[in-house]
Formats: sequence, structure tokens, C-alpha cells
Amino acid sequence: MAAIGALGVALALTACGSSDDNASGGSSTAASKGKIGVILPDTKSSARWESSDRPALEKAFKDAGIPAVIDNAQGDATKMQTIADQMLTQGVTVLAIVNLDSDSGAAIEAKAKKQGVATIDYDRLTLGGSADYYVSFDNSKVGTLQGEALAKCLGDKPANIVYLNGSPTDNNATLFAAGAHKVLDAKTEYKQVAEQAVPKWDNLQAGTIFEQMFTQQKGKIDGVLAANDGLGNAAIAILKKNHLEGKVPVTGQDATVQGLQNVLDGSQCMTVYKSAKEEVGALADLAIAITKGQKGTTTGTVHDDTGNRDVPSVLLDPKSITADSVKDVVSDGGASAAEVCTGAYAELCTKYGVS
Repeated sequence: MAAIGALGVALALTACGSSDDNASGGSSTAASKGKIGVILPDTKSSARWESSDRPALEKAFKDAGIPAVIDNAQGDATKMQTIADQMLTQGVTVLAIVNLDSDSGAAIEAKAKKQGVATIDYDRLTLGGSADYYVSFDNSKVGTLQGEALAKCLGDKPANIVYLNGSPTDNNATLFAAGAHKVLDAKTEYKQVAEQAVPKWDNLQAGTIFEQMFTQQKGKIDGVLAANDGLGNAAIAILKKNHLEGKVPVTGQDATVQGLQNVLDGSQCMTVYKSAKEEVGALADLAIAITKGQKGTTTGTVHDDTGNRDVPSVLLDPKSITADSVKDVVSDGGASAAEVCTGAYAELCTKYGVS
């Protein structure tokens, strides 16, 4: 991708933000003409937002000397609106959001636009919104990687599979499911016996939903297409209760510490790694360019069917991770060996070269 080279530059020059407790953020320079605001969605849907994205953003904006503020809506759309209002009052000139749903996200973007503030959809596209840019991974490909990996783990034998999809208000979840279905629906030996979206990516609800599926199918589930590591781990917990961990392939996404450990011990078939370093680099590249009055570099456009418009976008390449490639996530900085290789996982880390 043409933009990826720019991303490396972005990470060297890049920007990075302050915590939500320090609105002034990184040191300002005389050349700085703007201030960047970033609103993360929650702490429940994935550990990545606080463990990976926030620190990477903070470092990037600090290194670039761009004042910034980063906050987290904690899964509350009303709180996200309040945070956005506060950031606009504080004078941000670029606002990046990870929407909780498209309606509330679009309202925030419309308000920002009226005040002349540029907006960026980060990770999730806001359908019907007005963002100037969209930064994410190729989310259809995420689902494709999950479907391909599950098929590889299941093999060619007949299998009953279930889907634990992400939040119905998250456009990414729709794309993940579509990508997975494209692969798995073509496998005539597989039978889809249940599928359900998990509201707000809530892991507790995911456990309840999967246990209901398991009961309804009388335990005859051979594979689980789980949209991310949190949902996958919820399913694994139920499988463990029934002494089936490692016997029923489960997918994941985000390469969280728990997800990587599950992949190492075989209770999870795979996860998908989306480098926070790359995504933060793309966001920082765009945000810094805007603060300098420049046009951001993109790799193409994504069509917003609701808004009937093409959004200039940077789409990055996700990577499928199995036990043999957990080391690649660690070497890239997506997780540390100290976090992953604890207790019983130390021996597995040695076996798979994670250090």
C-alpha cells in the first residue's frame, strides 16, 4: 500500500496524545496550528483500546509535539457526546472517534462540522456520518481470515458451526460476519446451526448466548466463529465447563494477551492481529497533516451506503495468527512476552519461540 510507507514516517514523526486527565496533552510548538481529540469507545469490547491504542496514540502525538486529548466513552453514547462537546469547547481542530453506533457518531460529526472541525472515523465507519477520513483495517478481510482459519482447523469433515457476531450497531461486525460467511457458506460439508450478534460486544452476554446455543444444540457444536478474542474466550469458558476446550475450534480477533494465550494452549484456533502501531500511525499521519493545513494521504475510498458517499480511507492489512506466529505479534510490540508468557504459558512460549 502506498500509504504504509507514510505510516512508518508517521510513527517516527507521529503524534501522540495526552490522557483524558490532561487536556493540554503533549508539548505545543509555535508551528502547531491545531489540537487533536480522540474518543475511544469502551474498555469491555476489547482490551486493545486502553492497552494498545491509547499508549500508542499518546506516544505518537507527544513525539510530534501536537497538543492532544484522549478520552474513553466507556460504552456510553451519551458520555461520548459529552466528551465530544468538551473537546470542541477546548478547541480541538481535528476530532477522531470510534463510534458506539452510527446514529450517535453521525450527530457528533455533524456538530463538529458546523464548528469547522475536521473529523476522522477511527477503526469503525460511521454510516450516514460526515467524517473527512476513515482509518481502519480491511474488515471484510478480517472475517475472511477467520473463516479460512476455522475451515483449516475443522478440516473437510462434516461440522456444525455457530457464529458469535459482534455488536449489531458496529458496521465492522457486519463486515467481519460477511467475510466469514463468504468462506464458510461455500463449504457444503459445514452446517450453520446458530448465529447471534452480541450487543455492545459484551463478553458476559456472549457467554450466556453461547451457553444457550450449546444447550439448544445438545452440545453438538464443532466450530465457533467468534468475532473477537473476548467473545471467543466467553465461548471457551463454556466449552471448558463441558470438558471440550481445545476440541472445538474457536476463532478470535485483536490478538489480546488472553487471546494469544488461548491460541498457544490450543483452546483457540486463531486470532487476527491488527497492529495498533500501524493504525495509530495512519491516524496520526492524517491528523497531523490536517493540523498543518495539508491533505492526508489515503489508499482509496470506502462507500457509505447510508450516506451514499465515498469516504477517503486508509485500509490496513490484518494478519492471521496461530500458535506458530504468536511470536510475530510480540516482536511487533502488539503484546509483551512478559504479559503472554506467565505461569503455565512460559513453557508454551519456549516451544513456539516467543521471547
